[in-house]
Parts: sequence; structure tokens; C-alpha cells
Amino acid sequence: MKCMYCGCTESKVIDSRSTEEGRTIRRRRECMQCGRRFTTYETIETTPVLVIKNDGTRQSFDPNKIKNGIIKACEKRPVSVSKIDRLVEDIKKQVYNSLEQEVSSKRIGEMVMDGLREIDEVAYVRYASVYRQFTDISSFMRELETLMQHKDGNSNEKQPE
Repeated sequence: MKCMYCGCTESKVIDSRSTEEGRTIRRRRECMQCGRRFTTYETIETTPVLVIKNDGTRQSFDPNKIKNGIIKACEKRPVSVSKIDRLVEDIKKQVYNSLEQEVSSKRIGEMVMDGLREIDEVAYVRYASVYRQFTDISSFMRELETLMQHKDGNSNEKQPE
């Protein structure tokens, strides 16, 4: 790290502390040439991820939009904020761990629905009704039947033989 006072590239770290929930490290340094002290911050560099919308436009990935949609789906349901935060964090990790610079809104919607299916079935159906844009009762009933089959499949797996 280059000293801001004399330009020397040699310095030693005197103190390191985590800040911002562990996402940034604050380092107190001392220049080996002039002896003056200065502070540096180290953060993880993230590559921006773009979301490809259904109309082909692109916008920056924003986990807050996902959280707001999940909150709406979970309104008046017994779903804690910590469960919602965990789901948003899981989706965020999946998006960034894919190492793709672009992800479709369809893929993100599927991740949300997969998570909501496990958390709360009513919230899942609410989210699916908006996400899948049901045009009639029969398409809505098909989604409910799929949910029931998924539920029956999971309950059969949990029963001992």
C-alpha cells in the first residue's frame, strides 16, 4: 500500500478490525519510510450481475426487489423476517455463485418459488399467481395440483418403510 504522505510502498499493518458486518476490513498502517500512520479499507470486489427481464431489457441485480416481493407474498402469514432474509440470502448466493454476469428474471422467480414452497404454501401460491400470471381458474388449479403432488411426494419420502 502506497503511503499517502511520502509515496513509499513499504508499510506495516499495526491493527486490523472488521466493519460493516464483516464485509470490510479496516487496517491501520505505518509507513516504513516516514513513520506516519494512515488507514486503509479492504472489501470484496463483486462483479455486477445483470437481470434479463422478460421484455429483453437488462437491469442490475437487486436483492431488495426479491425481498419486497417475498414480503408481499408472505403478508399476514406466520413467516418470520429471519426466514425471509435467509431465503433472499440463499438466492443471492446462488446468483453470485453461478459466476454468470447475466441471469434471467425467470430463473430468479423459480428460485423464489422453490424457496417459498418450502417456507409457506399460501405464500408460494400468492407469489406463483403473480409470477405465472394465471389467466383463468384452470391454470391456477394446475399449479395447485402440482403443489399437492410435490407435497405428497415429500411426505412419502419422510415416512419410514
